[in-house]
Amino acid sequence: QAPQLAKVPLTQPWFAGIANIRGNLYAVTDFSVFCGGPQTPLNASSRLLLVGTRFGANASLLVSRMLGLKNPEDFTPAAADCPGPAWGAQQYLDSQGRAWRKLAVRDLLADQNFMNIGA
Repeated sequence: QAPQLAKVPLTQPWFAGIANIRGNLYAVTDFSVFCGGPQTPLNASSRLLLVGTRFGANASLLVSRMLGLKNPEDFTPAAADCPGPAWGAQQYLDSQGRAWRKLAVRDLLADQNFMNIGA
């Protein structure tokens, strides 16, 4: 379950707040809202993905659930169906024909829309 979030006033609607994770503060983005979708409910299935630590940023993504590890051999590259942000441009199809996007974390952290949390 995602930890408790401290709300931050005067921020974008997709900025869910700040979380204390193992003594470190992380900025939390509701990834669904950031991508134009509905708000992610905070429940037993929701999780925080700590995406920025490797790149020197305490950034995390609030997601509705985790599906676990997938075998890369089960995916084949697919042509992009429409232009979008660089951080989500790579598309793949799984063995059942479902479309997936690879999250390019470095590109997401460099995206000015992602980094500008002020309302």
